Amino acid sequence: MTQSTKTNPKVTPTGEPRLTSMSHGGGCGCKIAPGVLSSILKGTSAMPIPKELLVGIETADDAAVYQLNDDQALIATTDFFMPIVDDPYDFGRIAATNAISDVYAMGGTPIMALALVGMPIAVLSVETIGRILEGGASVCRAAGIPIAGGHTIDSVEPIYGLVALGLVHPSRVKRNASAQVGDKLILGKPVGVGILSAALKKDQLDAAGYAQMMAATTQLNTAGPLLAGLPGVHAMTDVTGFALAGHALEIARSANCTVEIDWPNVPLLRGARELAVAGNVTGASGRNWAAYGAEVLLPTDFAAVEQALLTDPQTSGGLLVSCTPEAVAQVLDTFRQAGFADACVVGEITPARAGKRLVVRQ
Repeated sequence: MTQSTKTNPKVTPTGEPRLTSMSHGGGCGCKIAPGVLSSILKGTSAMPIPKELLVGIETADDAAVYQLNDDQALIATTDFFMPIVDDPYDFGRIAATNAISDVYAMGGTPIMALALVGMPIAVLSVETIGRILEGGASVCRAAGIPIAGGHTIDSVEPIYGLVALGLVHPSRVKRNASAQVGDKLILGKPVGVGILSAALKKDQLDAAGYAQMMAATTQLNTAGPLLAGLPGVHAMTDVTGFALAGHALEIARSANCTVEIDWPNVPLLRGARELAVAGNVTGASGRNWAAYGAEVLLPTDFAAVEQALLTDPQTSGGLLVSCTPEAVAQVLDTFRQAGFADACVVGEITPARAGKRLVVRQ
């Protein structure tokens, strides 16, 4: 990938700061590290759980699911973060796509959203903030849902995201805990968003790389409800801030199994490996590895750059689907018909191993 040699000014031509210069971490790389998050949440699962709550926090799933009646369950989720790109409209699009993804990952169809907005009012213009919200609204229109309200605050860093609500039939809820030994694992989007976003902040991402990153991060995971209707699909999640390794581990822990990843099969965004070699690796990648590396068995000759890609935080990443071997062709066909040309089999579910929940094969 051709790299830019331009400088990286901290202000735009209008005199406002670049959005990424105001963010201590961009996109889903802002997530609290998995180990710290576990400590924070310790004890909260002891609260009383009503029988209607089909999915709560117990397995670190993508959203909460509450059964309304025999035919409907409500999916509720929220996601918000600081800028991953400098263009305000694009930032809004990415954040909204990422938030809605959790509804799709549970097998549901979104029905509406609420906006979560925190902006440094004294620093950013009304026009810039408006463009962020316009970007989010454009994605909601594409998903066929309204933004029905929200909340705004004056904050030090720009923050934008959504509360996303959806519906699903209770029998079609896809949890990360439902994977079964013998299943194949299919990934819907290539990884490497964190690498490209790190290069963008250093002004080392060219126009083609930026366009590729935008195409990946603003592609709604609309295949989710279709996949949930396939009888061979057992479990789903989406790959976001904890990276492919972290979200595969969530499946393994929740389903009491081991996930084996065939690393050469994992699709990467074009140029991601080269940009990683050039030093464009996020701090979140290292925090991810520090949190869960002890549970991962890597090949003895696994290069540091490959580990960085394995732990690279994704923003608005792809669906990760656990299905029977017999359902693979139908799952891939469903992905392709929904516009996910890079979807492919990346691993399988095997019996639990002592101490190692994720095994990477090369």
